[in-house]
Amino acid sequence: MSKHLNLKLEDRNTLHLKVCNVLRKAILQGDFEPGERLIQSELAESLDVSRMPIREALRKLESEGLVKLEPHRGAIVKPMNIEDIKEIYQLRANLEKLAVELSVPDLTEGDKHELKTLMEEMENTEDPEVFVEANISFHQLLIKRCTWGRLLSFIETLWNGFPQQTPTLLPGQMKLSNQEHQQIFEAVNAKNESKSATLVSEHIKRTGEALVNSLG
Repeated sequence: MSKHLNLKLEDRNTLHLKVCNVLRKAILQGDFEPGERLIQSELAESLDVSRMPIREALRKLESEGLVKLEPHRGAIVKPMNIEDIKEIYQLRANLEKLAVELSVPDLTEGDKHELKTLMEEMENTEDPEVFVEANISFHQLLIKRCTWGRLLSFIETLWNGFPQQTPTLLPGQMKLSNQEHQQIFEAVNAKNESKSATLVSEHIKRTGEALVNSLG
C-alpha cells in the first residue's frame, strides 16, 4: 500500500472527489498493482480522512472501471488497459465532433456567454478541481443543442471516469487546454460549426495521446 498519498482537507462537500482524484491518479500511475486490494482503513489512515469519503470514492472508481468491489474482499484494482484508453478517446473525438457540428448552429447568445464565463473561470484558476468542473460544463454546453438523443447518450457513457480528470493527471494540461478552448470558442462565436467540431476533435485526440504517453 502506497504511503505517499497526501490530501489537503479544504471543503468537506468535495472531500470524496478529492479522495477519488488522489486514488485515481495513484491507480493510473501504477502506485497500486492490478489485483491489489484497497483496504479502506489503510487508505483512511494514509489520507487522514474518515472511511465515508473513502467508500464514496471507491464506488465512483468502480463506476469508472478502475476498481471492482467484491463481497468480503472490498475494492480490487482492475488491470489498466492502454487500448481501452485509446478506444475511449478515439470514440469521443469522433462522436463529440458530430455532436458539436449539430449543436453549434443552434447555440444561443446566452449559451455563448456562458461558454465565455466558463472559459474565463478555467483561465483564472490554479485549482484542478475547479478546472475539472468548469471543463465538464464547457464540453457539455458545446453539445447542448444537439438533438440526437442516442448520440448524446453514447457520449455521456464515454465521459464516465477519468477522461474528464486529465487536468489532475497531466502536467501542463490546464494551460494547453485553455489555449485550445479559446480557439474553440472563437470558432463557435463565428458560427463556424465545421471548424468548431474539428477543433474539439483535435483537442480530445491530443489529450488522449498525452494520457497514453504519460502511462506508457
